[in-house]
Amino acid sequence: MSDLEAIQEHYETYKRMGLTLNMQRGQPSDADFDLSNDLLTIVNEDTLLTPSGIDIRNYPGGVAGLPEARALFATVLGARPEEMVVGNNASLELMSTVLMWALLRGMKDSDKPWVGQKPKMIVTVPGYDRHFLLLAQLGFEMAPVTMTPDGPDIEAVEKLAKDDPTVKGIFFVPTYSNPTGETITAAVAQRLASMATAAPDFTIFADDAYRVHHLTEDHASPPDLLRACEAASNPDRVYVFGSTSKMTFAGGGVGFFASSIANINYITSLMGAQSIGPNKIEQYRHVRFLQTYPGGIPGLMRAHAALLHPKFTAVDRVLSRELGGSGLATWTNPKGGYFISLDTTRPVADRVVTLANAAGVSLTPAGATYPFGLDPHNSNIRIAPSRPPVAEVEQAMAVVAACIKLASAEYDRKH
Repeated sequence: MSDLEAIQEHYETYKRMGLTLNMQRGQPSDADFDLSNDLLTIVNEDTLLTPSGIDIRNYPGGVAGLPEARALFATVLGARPEEMVVGNNASLELMSTVLMWALLRGMKDSDKPWVGQKPKMIVTVPGYDRHFLLLAQLGFEMAPVTMTPDGPDIEAVEKLAKDDPTVKGIFFVPTYSNPTGETITAAVAQRLASMATAAPDFTIFADDAYRVHHLTEDHASPPDLLRACEAASNPDRVYVFGSTSKMTFAGGGVGFFASSIANINYITSLMGAQSIGPNKIEQYRHVRFLQTYPGGIPGLMRAHAALLHPKFTAVDRVLSRELGGSGLATWTNPKGGYFISLDTTRPVADRVVTLANAAGVSLTPAGATYPFGLDPHNSNIRIAPSRPPVAEVEQAMAVVAACIKLASAEYDRKH
């Protein structure tokens, strides 16, 4: 039996097992959700009036969210309460709102709307597929730059922004980047904040979804883009987004963002035409729950880490056992976030995903971490170990390793 035949037979043993394992999307597990079940009962007929005097059943309260919620989530983003907007379930919806108003009306200091300018947005690769989809649907041209261990390739960003006034901003995940896990350094944050741009309304859209999602006590220090822009005399350059989607309930949380007070006043004046205000009951649930949880938000996130870290460890353990020293793949070992980025050495990511799906392991489609699903290297696969139990994570990664071996052997046979 040839080496390829032996590898093929090993893979076929997994196919015959009839597995149904999902490593595709970064969903919390039911055990993670259970940590927040008190949300369901923490607001009742006895807690209808907030400390600021707002009846959560009525309209008044403002489009920027409850004062109590603005103050609480300001602590997550390193902002001041008056720099915050707290909305409904998804931060992606808030990102969409800001971008759509930029297209229709421009940013605060724009001389005209973005929509007629054929706007470009810098994005990091590998990156988040939902960012790419949103930008594509809104009509932005995307200009990819590499995500390095220090953050976006800052020299490439500076070059793109310096000479082209249609480059309107950069959209990326600054802390525990999706999927590669990097956190930008203070030096890169400072350069983003102070760099020369051809577009006077160049804006940093920082999706800080994983800012408090540490896996261990030895965690990264999130960048302070708000204060960096303020210090660089560009206080209106940045919007920082976050949510509770992976803190509490993915289907019933709150989204929020921070920016300069001038930006907050501008964007809420536009948002006020769309809505009288967000769901105050949901916001107050979160305020009461997160303020009374033992240790507050940091305490809750440590409880999540206790559930998540063993799954990330399992991915690294299995891949190291099956592929370590083989030269067939590399993968990240992040200190936080929700994903592991795996790169095949040979251009076989699409084949690996096809083989894994056939063996009952669902993976994120190859190319998803690049705009329009086109990975020029055909190598990157995003691994999402958060939802399955540890035993299933281990089993799924053993299948993935077998698929990498088989796809690589097939490639070598052809070439």
